[in-house]
Amino acid sequence: MVGRGTDDDPRRPMFAPVRERGERPSRSGIIAYSFQESDDGRFALVEFVALDRAAFKPILADRNPDVKVFQRGTARKADIEAEFRKLKRNFDIERFRVNVP
Repeated sequence: MVGRGTDDDPRRPMFAPVRERGERPSRSGIIAYSFQESDDGRFALVEFVALDRAAFKPILADRNPDVKVFQRGTARKADIEAEFRKLKRNFDIERFRVNVP
């Protein structure tokens, strides 16, 4: 999780776009995301949505050991849930709901 929790710097998942109220999402970037905070509040378990794979480039290139990436179509649901449950005991992938930022 990043951000100070102010209007200018809202608390949000790392890589989540910040937009002004009423501003429409860029069709070339992250257009939506869904997240759940970890049990300790330090991490975000996030699903990002984009129309173009290039929007994921910064996420895929990040080498921070706290950033773990699972790609749709290659990662198994059981593997994702096992990893996420290390940070959120009752994590349920079915409870993700995409939010337009």
